[in-house]
Order: sequence, then C-alpha cells, then structure tokens
Amino acid sequence: MTTPPALLIAGHGTRDDAGAEAFRAFVEELGRRRPDLPVAGGFIELSPPPLGDAVADLVERGVRRFAAVPLMLVSAGHAKGDIPAALAREKERHPGISYTYGRPLGPHPALLKVLERRLDEATGGRDRAEVTVLLVGRGSTDPDANAEVFKAARLLWEGRGYAGVETAFVSLAAPDVPSGLDRCARLGARKVVVLPYFLFTGILPDRVRRQTEEWAAAHPDVEVRSADVIGPEPELLDLVLERYEEAVAGDLRMNCDSCVYRIALPGFEDKVGLPQQPHFHPDDDGHGHGHHHGGHTHSHAH
Repeated sequence: MTTPPALLIAGHGTRDDAGAEAFRAFVEELGRRRPDLPVAGGFIELSPPPLGDAVADLVERGVRRFAAVPLMLVSAGHAKGDIPAALAREKERHPGISYTYGRPLGPHPALLKVLERRLDEATGGRDRAEVTVLLVGRGSTDPDANAEVFKAARLLWEGRGYAGVETAFVSLAAPDVPSGLDRCARLGARKVVVLPYFLFTGILPDRVRRQTEEWAAAHPDVEVRSADVIGPEPELLDLVLERYEEAVAGDLRMNCDSCVYRIALPGFEDKVGLPQQPHFHPDDDGHGHGHHHGGHTHSHAH
C-alpha cells in the first residue's frame, strides 16, 4: 500500500503568544485526527517554528512527498507568493522531495456555520432581523483578497435573516473598524455585532475588539457587541483535511480571475507579471515597526 503524502500546515505567524500556541495545538490535534499521516506545521514569519523547520522535521521522519495547506482564510500575498517561494526553497534544500499546494480555507460553508454560531453566542439568541453584523477581515494590499472578505460577508447574509452584514478591515484596507461601525449606524442599525474574520486570537483580533469598545463608548445610542474568533472548531479541522485531500488529488480550483499578478486591476496595473517583492506589514507588529521576509524575490504562480 502506498503511503499517503504528509500534511504540512503553513501559518501566517503572530507576535501574540496565545495565538501562536493555538496554531501549534491545532496542528497537534490534526495529527491526532489522522494518525496515518505525518503532520507538521510552521509559520512564514513572527512565530516559531519557521516553515522550513517543519519541512525539515517531516524529512527527518522519512517523508518524501507532502501536501501543504495554508491555514489562512483568504489568498493574499502570503498564500500567493511567500508560501510557494518558501516551499520552492525547501525543495532546493532537500533534493528528492515533492509537494502539492492546497488552497486557502474560506469562504466555505463549514466556516460560515461557525461564524453563525459565534454570532448566536454574542447575541444570546436575539431576533436576527434586529442584528446588523460587521465582519472584520485582516485587510490586504491585494484587492482580490479584500474582495474575498466581502464574498464571505455576502454568503453569511444570504438566508440567515440578519438585518445586514457589512464589511471592514483592521489594517491595510478601507473601511477600518470605526468607519465600518459608522456605516452601520448611518444605515439605521441599533444593534451591531462585530465579528472578527480570524482563525485564532492575536494582536489584530485584539485590536478589533479594542476599537469596537472605543467606538461603542462614544455612541451609547447603538448597542454593540463583540463576537469571538473562529477558533479550533471541529469544522475547521475537517476543512483543513478537505483541503489536504483536494491537494493530493490535484483538485485545486485556485481563483485566478481577479488575481492582481495576472489581471490589470485599476490602480494595480504595475503588478501584472512582476515578481513579488518581500513586503512589510507594520500593522501586524505590536512594536510599531515593520518586518520583512528575508530578501528573496519570487514569481507568482498558482
């Protein structure tokens, strides 16, 4: 019997220790779920272990083939560029290994189900027709990635009976959280739940909650509540394994129709066909300064 490819989980990374530990615990739980698979996980930046160490761990365990799944909700610069570049580098370091690359997690019905549960927890079962939701994503300089958050918001709205689902971002893209809440209020919302579109706790979800509390204090006429992040729910574990099976089968269905590296989108025409450069996320850094990815350049490929 042929041994199935190993599972490599690629995470974004965070300076928040609890968020990094949640990722590591999630990877361990995946290993318990699939004892037939070697499972390892690592981060692109900010947190240990690095993705390269996770690959080295698999190689030391005798793995020659693996499928890599990005533990990310949307396909932005990390999923489109940094992870493929890191995997290509590891292939050079470990001659003879081969891998397939899966697609990001959302939006997926299983995740929408968890988001709906988080909203119910925050509202205590209140009549949904009275509740306006503000879904808050990470935010990206990639328009396609931001559009994916709007798609998740629309899918969350469809058929669930909420008064409305609006969208905001905590960094790098407009509208920001206060502007998103302003929009909800101008649309007539009197009961708003701010729903973070994040897998685990971290600096950015904490910032969403803090900005929500500050806005609520300044607008006592609007009832505002904060929902929890998605977390290591059974649906998330199942979905990662589904993405693994897709990658192994070669059924990737990557979204290329509005990819900024392939299509000339207004204001981003200069990115078409160019190699991606290491980029900075100053908003992700709790110390107010940026970080980079080590000076490599790499071409974008799906």
